[in-house]
Amino acid sequence: MTATGGALEGVRIVEFAGIGPAPFAAMLLADMGAEIVRVDRPAAKLMIPNHITGRGRPTVQADLKDADDVERVRALVDSADALIEGFRPGVMERLGLGPDLLIERNPRLVYARMTGWGQEGPLAPFAGHDINYIAITGALAAIGPSDRPVPPLNLVGDYGGGALYLVNGVLAGLLSAGRTGKGQVVDCAMCDGAVSLMSPFFEMAAAGRWKPEREANMLDGGAPYYGVYRCADGLDVAVGAIEPQFFAELCRGLGIDEAEMAGRNDQAQWPALREKLATVIASKPRAEWLERLEYGDACFTGVVTYEQAADNPHLAARRSMVEVAGLMQPAPAPRFLGTPSAIRSERRETLTLNQAAARWVAR
Repeated sequence: MTATGGALEGVRIVEFAGIGPAPFAAMLLADMGAEIVRVDRPAAKLMIPNHITGRGRPTVQADLKDADDVERVRALVDSADALIEGFRPGVMERLGLGPDLLIERNPRLVYARMTGWGQEGPLAPFAGHDINYIAITGALAAIGPSDRPVPPLNLVGDYGGGALYLVNGVLAGLLSAGRTGKGQVVDCAMCDGAVSLMSPFFEMAAAGRWKPEREANMLDGGAPYYGVYRCADGLDVAVGAIEPQFFAELCRGLGIDEAEMAGRNDQAQWPALREKLATVIASKPRAEWLERLEYGDACFTGVVTYEQAADNPHLAARRSMVEVAGLMQPAPAPRFLGTPSAIRSERRETLTLNQAAARWVAR
């Protein structure tokens, strides 16, 4: 799939290759039309294979221990609007590519730094992964069955608290630079983003509507009307009938007298009501329940694997997943009606620093 334009057409970004949230953020920006050049190690030391999060932008190979290559990279950044890097604090400074130097050369530069712990703080110099970043925020402790926390993939720290906040920071920085002519450093830490994502739960707790125990709250599997149930054929369904009118429709579809579920707002009765729903749902195969309930306001859907997602009728109708060069992958999101996002290239391209510089004529 190729296209021209996009909401970020004309925006130039230099990305230093890494893993996890930084390349995912760069993918989102590339899908929106940003022209990104990714700087990676020489061919024998390539950090990232040709996969989905690397789509839509060419790679430049540079030896960042070589003074000439470093100066060529600096020249490339001189023509950029933004830079993305995901190294530990101090690495870019030691390479001679720190923000003070590069913003002095290019005062409009938005210098975006993606780390787990941030640029400062007691843990900043040390290693970690998503599970560690969300562990100190309250997010990990809130997810899972009552007996133990369960890692929510690495969606909460790496991608929710990391990549999406990085994109937010880059875009805000670009808007500010457009108004003021001055760039700045964006210090994006996954632990900060994960804490920010917890804002609604801090708010509910302050109002006395959230308990620290798992499976004791409306959205953590405690409420009978919000959770996962197994059908007769061993397949699962998700129920999210929070509002009374939606719960009433759920009961009608399941053939349950709503009067039997009158205690839905009494947490003491939640275990018994959950058992009631579980018994009824387990009496029939999933296809039968979906035929009755999926297309309506019962908030009732099947639980599928990522491999099955492309066959979901709703996702298929929206083309939420697309096949590019034989690889099924998520389509760009969000959608713009005036400046559509797109996967900008079907193949990964490798350039030399000189080739990349030739494409980017300094403003």
